[in-house]
Order: sequence, then structure tokens, then C-alpha cells
Amino acid sequence: MIPVCRWRLAPEGLATFRQLRAMGLRPAGQPVVAQLERPRRRGPLVAFLYRVDLARPVRPMTPARWVALAKANAARRVCPVCGRDAGYRIPASLGMCVPCADAPQLVS
Repeated sequence: MIPVCRWRLAPEGLATFRQLRAMGLRPAGQPVVAQLERPRRRGPLVAFLYRVDLARPVRPMTPARWVALAKANAARRVCPVCGRDAGYRIPASLGMCVPCADAPQLVS
């Protein structure tokens, strides 16, 4: 069981993933040390805390990673139904571009 801290009351030396990223760091495989809970009506918002002293610098993007990321993003723009580049990332909820989703479906 990990300790639970109230929102904005985290101990010194601990940070959330986003706070680490803002500092140019990454958790580097370390386990979660504690969690923050922010109360709300639907249930608490939870953020995990990591030790800052064990965090490592973010790995830089290599040219090969940039190319792979560009290819992956380009693939997410192509509609699987009509095969056209939609000009935006295809929503996962639709699974196709908006014009294809709005077109009336033919029933066989």
C-alpha cells in the first residue's frame, strides 16, 4: 500500500510525471512512491508521485525516432474507408474520416 497525500501537500523531493517532464526528467523505471488525491464529487483525481533524486534526464529524440514518429502520425491521418489523407488525425471513436462517417450507409 502506497502512502496517500492530499492535493498540493506532497512532501519535498517528490513530483508527478508531468512535473518531472517539465524539469526535463523521466521516472526511469522507478516505482511509484506515493499518490496525490484531489477530492471531487465523482471520486478522487489521482496522481502518482516519483522521487526526483532518482529521475534521469529525458532521452533526446534521434533522427530515426523523428522519422518513425512522422510515419506513425501520417498513417493516423489516412482514412481506412476512402483511403484519402483527411488532413487531421482520424478519431478513434469514428474509425474513419468525418465525411465517410456522415455519409449514409448502403444496406445490402
